[in-house]
Amino acid sequence: MTKVLHVLDHSLPLHSGYTFRTRAILKAQQALGIEVRGITGLRHMAPGADGAPDCEEADGLLFNRTRGQADGPAVWREWREIALFAEAIDALCEEWQPDILHAHSPALCGMAALKVARKRGIPLVYEIRAFWEDAAVGNGVGRENSLKYRLTRSLENHVVAGADAVVTICSGLRNDLIARGTSPSRITIMPNGVDLEMFGQPVPPDDALAAELGLLGADGARAPVLGFIGSFYDYEGLDDLIAAMPMLTAVQPDARLLLVGGGPCAEALRAQAAASPAAGAIHFVGRVPHHEVERYYALTDIMVYPRKKSRLTDLVTPLKPLEAMAQGKLVAASDVGGHRELMSDGETGTLFTPDNPAACARSLASLLADRSGWDERRARARAHVLANHDWARNAQRYQLVYQTVSPHAVASALPAAA
Repeated sequence: MTKVLHVLDHSLPLHSGYTFRTRAILKAQQALGIEVRGITGLRHMAPGADGAPDCEEADGLLFNRTRGQADGPAVWREWREIALFAEAIDALCEEWQPDILHAHSPALCGMAALKVARKRGIPLVYEIRAFWEDAAVGNGVGRENSLKYRLTRSLENHVVAGADAVVTICSGLRNDLIARGTSPSRITIMPNGVDLEMFGQPVPPDDALAAELGLLGADGARAPVLGFIGSFYDYEGLDDLIAAMPMLTAVQPDARLLLVGGGPCAEALRAQAAASPAAGAIHFVGRVPHHEVERYYALTDIMVYPRKKSRLTDLVTPLKPLEAMAQGKLVAASDVGGHRELMSDGETGTLFTPDNPAACARSLASLLADRSGWDERRARARAHVLANHDWARNAQRYQLVYQTVSPHAVASALPAAA
């Protein structure tokens, strides 16, 4: 049986888009007969986290943890972090003897895995989910073309050049790597997907929950509900969505906005909503356990993703719109590159001008005013997810990548995958 060690920034039991994609990959690979294990770097745990296990099982998956603390000035601190992570990976390789190392961005994970791959002669697959220097800019903790930005980009280029195969989640990232000089033949796209066994059966709406959250109209029936479920980062554009609400409620008085999640912008968004003329139509829930997310999807009619236009949002495809499509929801999103890769305007989704609350309000008002095509659009969107973004199917592409870097190891797994 082929053994693949996944090298990760963080993992379950922490909850994030990163950990949910990891879970989906590892579970799907297990179903194909591949033996998987994960190891996380220093950033998974707080420094010196007493009592935390060295190896932890979460949702039937095993994750080893890296111990230690990287101190000192910038750059030195990151090199120390890479060194400690590489030591932990090397020790696990000695014990578990994996056939393939599969490192996932950021580049710190890739660099630590590359050191071990070269030392032990193990093939390395490097998977890029986003360029983390662009993510830092989008999160407001970095500046484009700063020294740190350029160093992070340079480190990523080094890992890409040293890896035996490269995987990205979308065409935007692949095209950027090609522009940097990476051969197209070395890059495979492994698109974001949905675990349809876990997330593919919508639950009926809970009227009691709708009443508790204030999602009823003047007549006591459920109001038309717009939703966002995810992390509250600046690049998500939720301030534009809140700014659109007064314009929307002027023509659709019963419309409600349900915001589920949290993050760095939560306090500012709550303050903006409280000061809005449409304050009574905007409802915050906060973070909810992942197993309860479907209850909140069930209360919405249209899921809205108003991402701001930037390098990050143009290059990277998000996961949440696919979850919404799988749940049978209409999707409206800003017209940025990452969204255009996931949906076709007027067919499987609605695209509106980014960074423009008025355009957002007009698109949502138009959808709410004419429901005649809703069922057909929802069916097309769900069919798109089933055909192109089902992890049970997408994971089979990893076998092809693994076969290019380790033909013998993967050949031994193919009978179990058949």
